[in-house]
Formats: sequence, structure tokens, C-alpha cells
Amino acid sequence: MNKFQGTGVAMITPFLKDGGVDYAGLKKLINYLIEGGVDYLVSLGTTGETATLSTSEKHQIWEFTAEVNANRVPLVAGIGGNDTREIQNVMKQFDKLGYDAFLSVSPYYSKPNQEGIYQHYKALSEVSPLPIILYNVPGRTGSNMSPETTCRLAHDFNNIIGTKEASGSFDQFNLIMRDKPADFLLISGDDPIALPMLSIGAVGVISVLGNAYPKALSEIINLGLKGNYAEALPNHLRLLEITRLLFTEGNPVGIKATLAEMGICEANLRLPLVAPSAALVRQIKTEMENIADLVG
Repeated sequence: MNKFQGTGVAMITPFLKDGGVDYAGLKKLINYLIEGGVDYLVSLGTTGETATLSTSEKHQIWEFTAEVNANRVPLVAGIGGNDTREIQNVMKQFDKLGYDAFLSVSPYYSKPNQEGIYQHYKALSEVSPLPIILYNVPGRTGSNMSPETTCRLAHDFNNIIGTKEASGSFDQFNLIMRDKPADFLLISGDDPIALPMLSIGAVGVISVLGNAYPKALSEIINLGLKGNYAEALPNHLRLLEITRLLFTEGNPVGIKATLAEMGICEANLRLPLVAPSAALVRQIKTEMENIADLVG
């Protein structure tokens, strides 16, 4: 489980103008992130626009990512949804390809109660060939996985090894830290509060910002894990404005615009997401200039 301490990046999926997957851009991004010092990569989480990808595209991206990575860093595959049986089938058929875990979002849209969420993950745990990291993001799923449910799953199933928490609630984080098994991982799902979460025992972040600023973010997280909060704080604060801009018109709209400015890939999106406004692009460019020294 030490594989998932530090900085993980929820990678975007670059697209060509015609909507096809930009594999050259994806290769460039993977190498940029690894060279930037991130600890692991998450392929096809929410930031990867997974909901717009076909089954064959998903498998091609997972295979390509593993090939380019070449075992340099651990890999996590994002596999989740609101059809438990379908997720089970994908997990059972998943060729490991060098992947180390699944990141599986709490069921969305259906809004199950806590027992439904528990039974969903229980069913996944029973068939999964890889460890599972839970993902709680109420702002997207429409329901919150309670600390009680998270810790119940953590105690009941050895292959459920951690949770990516994006509830934004420190009350929730505190309860998870108090009641979880000692080796269960609390991982921040929100860039702006990753450093504060480390102070109560979180082990790192699965980041959107890290797509563009892997080196700076990795340094902040590493300092925080060592307890050097005063040293980590200045750059944490400097990255707050670009992080805010990344989410102003939705994710991954902002991060793709930033990566386009960096020359890593184009900013193309698949509907229903649309291009950022000219005003947002101007703001992103201005802020990128202000923190230009944090790139690299």
C-alpha cells in the first residue's frame, strides 16, 4: 500500500480535433508526469472523461498507458459506475497489464442508501483481482458515502485498501481517521485541501492540478508527509489561484486549457463538455505567467 502514498495524478484523456484519442499527447503527458516526480498514475478517472469513452477505447487507453509507463510508477485503473454487475464483469475480465489497483467511484445518479453503497462495494470486493480504492465525491455522484460506511468496508474487506475522499468535510475526514483500520489509506481528492489533510493523517492526493504542475505539487506533498508544513505552505498558497481557475468552468475543461498552453496536448473535449470561455483562457494564461517558476 506504500505504492499509493504521495502524489497520484488523475490523468486527462487528450483528444484530437476529430474526437479521436490523441495517443501522442497521452504519451507526452505520461512522460511529463513521471519525469515530474509523481508517485503513481490514475488512468480513466473522472478527469479522463471516462463517461464519453467506449469500452474498446477504455481498454486501448489502459493498455497504451501501461506500455508507455513500462513499470516506472504504479498504475491505478478507474473502474466505477452505477451498474454493479457491469463493473464486476469489467473487473473480472481486466487484464492486469501491470496495474496495481482499481479506483472505483461510489454509485452515481441512482443515489443508493448507505446499505446499498456497502453492498455495491462488497460485490466488487468479492470478484476484484486487484485492491480497491473507494472514491467518494458527493458533488458528482449525488450521494455521500458516510464515514461509517467507509470504515465498515475497510474493516470487512482486506482488498479495500483506501479511499479517495472528495467530500470536502473535515468532520468526515476526522471520523474516518479515528475509526479506520491502521493500514487503511485516506487520500485527498481535492487539491486545495491536500496539504491540510496530511496534518490529520492522510497519505497524499489524487490530483487534477498535478497534470500541469507535477513537480511543484509532488514537492509540496512530500514536505507535508515529512511534517515540514511551514516549508510546504508558500507554494501551496501560490497554487491556489490556478487550482480555482481549473474548476471555474468544470473539470477537465480548465486543466486541458492549461496543458494546451504548455504544449503537452490540445484542449479538445468531448460533448457535453465544451471549450473554455476566452475570458477563462486569458485568466489561466495570466496566472500561469505568475507561477511560471513552478513548472518543470
